[in-house]
Amino acid sequence: MSDTKNGQERQEEALHSSNHIPKTLVVVGTETAIFDLSSPVRRRILESVRSFREVHIIVLCGGDFEEEKVDEHIYLYPTNSSSRIGRVLDAVRIGRSLRRADVVTVQDPFETGLVGLYVARFFRAAFHVQVHTDFLSPAYARHSLLNHARVHIAHFVLSRADGVRVVSERIRNSLLASRWSLKNAPKILPIFVDVQRFRLPPKENSLRSRFALFMLRVLIVSRLEREKNVALGISAFASAAPNNACLIIVGGGSEEGSLQRVARQKNIVERVFFEGKHDPASYYAIADLVLFPSKYDGYGMVIVEALAAGKPVLSTDVGVARESGAIITSEERYADALKEWFGHGSRSAELKNYPYNNFEDYVRAYQDDLAACVRYQKTQ
Repeated sequence: MSDTKNGQERQEEALHSSNHIPKTLVVVGTETAIFDLSSPVRRRILESVRSFREVHIIVLCGGDFEEEKVDEHIYLYPTNSSSRIGRVLDAVRIGRSLRRADVVTVQDPFETGLVGLYVARFFRAAFHVQVHTDFLSPAYARHSLLNHARVHIAHFVLSRADGVRVVSERIRNSLLASRWSLKNAPKILPIFVDVQRFRLPPKENSLRSRFALFMLRVLIVSRLEREKNVALGISAFASAAPNNACLIIVGGGSEEGSLQRVARQKNIVERVFFEGKHDPASYYAIADLVLFPSKYDGYGMVIVEALAAGKPVLSTDVGVARESGAIITSEERYADALKEWFGHGSRSAELKNYPYNNFEDYVRAYQDDLAACVRYQKTQ
């Protein structure tokens, strides 16, 4: 207990050893899981900001969430507005009501970016933008009119940021190639994944007996939404997979009904299993291959998890797929690439270029990035 406390004290002492290190942090995001007391997302976010002396987290959301004082220095504020513009206006109001801010960090350069920019200007604080989405991918803007508008919002927001954090080399390269006017080159700071949890397979796994009739098990772990392109994975499986293979789909979303119809149309319904939302660790353990057919993706946590579990991943060229060691193919060649894997593809894989040994490494990198942002803003 004392070792943990001493480590936390040393971390906080190092964090505030300079006048340019932020003491009051304002976070603007959209992650409603932070209000769920049992959510690992809540634990990860709160632990990553716990060393700051005062933290205010504003969440743009609808619903009926409660404002919360987590402890003596961390506060959560939901907007609870039913409309997108209402959430933005409520978040601005909440931001203005705070006493101070040294740095404002936002989850994306879109709606939260606009709110964060206003709050940062209001307090004359440093403005830090996180980019988790590959919004410069052509597929992103084509997805909807909202996404098209968000690309223009991002240009406005990012050009005014004192620091930009991206989660993959791909996004960094896209921003640099765009020749947008950025104050600083984006810093790559991937999302934390507890890779050790996936490297150690579950001791007991009832899934093995459930799918024992199939010699080969292909897995998709995904939100079932249009941009995730799960229909491509189903179609590729239908044309390429031998009869002794099955496709397991873990996740839920608005596309589930239409994806089930695709499976029926392809006459593979008896070999496609829609499992719903579950912890994917047990499914990685029994999988022979993981499919990641997304149209665009800023990171691709599933890619990192699956490779950490030693499972090969067949992916479109999105997120961290290329740099992490996935098998890369195009949408057009997805079925051919899957057929090639069934014929002679590797049955094992290794995660490459993952930068963190543990969660403390991630927290330290996150805090250093915010500190650098404040130092830059103080010199302007």
